[in-house]
Amino acid sequence: MPYSSVFLSQIVKDFDLEVVYDSGDIEERRICVADATRPGLQLAGYYDHFGPDRIQIVGNMEHAYLEHLTSGDRKRSLLSLFEKNIPALILTRNHEAHREMMEAAKETKTPILRTGDATSEFSSALVKYLNMELAPRVSMHGVLVEVNGEGILILGESGVGKSETALEIVKRGHRLIADDQVEIRKISETTLVGKAPEVIRHLIEIRGIGILDVKELYGVSSVKPQENIDFIINLEPWDEKKTYDRMGLTEETTDILGIKVPSLTIPVGPGRNLAIIVEAAAINYRVKKMGYNAAADLVARVFPGGNSAK
Repeated sequence: MPYSSVFLSQIVKDFDLEVVYDSGDIEERRICVADATRPGLQLAGYYDHFGPDRIQIVGNMEHAYLEHLTSGDRKRSLLSLFEKNIPALILTRNHEAHREMMEAAKETKTPILRTGDATSEFSSALVKYLNMELAPRVSMHGVLVEVNGEGILILGESGVGKSETALEIVKRGHRLIADDQVEIRKISETTLVGKAPEVIRHLIEIRGIGILDVKELYGVSSVKPQENIDFIINLEPWDEKKTYDRMGLTEETTDILGIKVPSLTIPVGPGRNLAIIVEAAAINYRVKKMGYNAAADLVARVFPGGNSAK
């Protein structure tokens, strides 16, 4: 389910912005577009193709342009911009807000914020942040771990052993991102990012023991706030009537938010060390990405003439 907005107050908090003029409704203002604009042309009076629903950022060039205007022209220029109902204006490099800017902001109830960051760095960080916060997302019951740099999403019905597998994976030197619930965001047409809900971050539930804080037990290097989802492992109870792939030649995928993620199904049975299997699957996935497929190589050895179909 896509999230359509993020509160302006959350942006103020996350970027540690100074509130130069408080419109009185910063807590209620929502940002709905994952973009920001430097209004150079708009301050000069050109508004064709202008997106009024974007945060406006004033840096060195815009500030210098305003400096060269007369007081009356500066007021008219800023008032024209603010009357478009922009969600907020942010001054970078700790630029001072002109008196005319404050007057226009008060007349239109437009919040003015400030940061000491350079304009290009702040703009880039803000757009990246908005892309993440406004991305389509879904919550899935599963476990997300990082194994040798690969984000592995472990899915399966309750009680199949996902959390126990994740704990063993952490003990083997890898990292936990989320247990039980994984918030998955589609940040591009090819990339999914998963993280844990704030309330259960770093926590893992083990039946018979209870809730464990992985960060406190194994240190800060055992957890990670978020990770790309590169590979999916579906755990299911062993079914004697089902035929499982023994060669690894079958290419499986799992669709999440319209992105097909490479995946495989691992049957769970007595005596199987799932942590080692997941670790091996992650390494094998990485090797395949680098161009080597052990199963295909075996077929080539058995059928060197390419007669594997016979």
